[in-house]
Amino acid sequence: MEATTLLTDAEPVLMDWLMKRNCSVSPRQFVCFYASLALFSLAIALLLVVRGAWPVLPFTGIELLVVGIAFVIHARHAVDYERIRLFPNRLVIERVSAERLTQFEFNPRWVRVEWGTSLRDPVKLVSRGETVAVGQHLAQYRRAQFANELRMWLRRCG
Repeated sequence: MEATTLLTDAEPVLMDWLMKRNCSVSPRQFVCFYASLALFSLAIALLLVVRGAWPVLPFTGIELLVVGIAFVIHARHAVDYERIRLFPNRLVIERVSAERLTQFEFNPRWVRVEWGTSLRDPVKLVSRGETVAVGQHLAQYRRAQFANELRMWLRRCG
């Protein structure tokens, strides 16, 4: 979680939280890994085909296809993030999941921060009957800290 205080020309940003997935492998490294896996599997399959075990080749193709589909699904979510920006008169929640952007906007004076009873529960922002769960990319032990910090900043607006 990154927290920064920024000022813009149009409207001052009181607080800016950016929460994103922890990806330790770059897209290029991911492609290189898949290519090496495919070459290794195909080399073994071709060696077995030469020795007469031709049914291995279709199963190798199916294996590489399934692993490739799993890698694509993973890659679509590798850049997911949540960004919460607090302005003097509005709280903006921006969520990107699988390249789809969703935004919510609340009056910060009316937002209530709810924290569940267990570490696994998400932080919920409730305002005028609408509830938005945030902090899904935070480690479980950091969610309570984030909820307390957000409450403190919301009180400053009120």
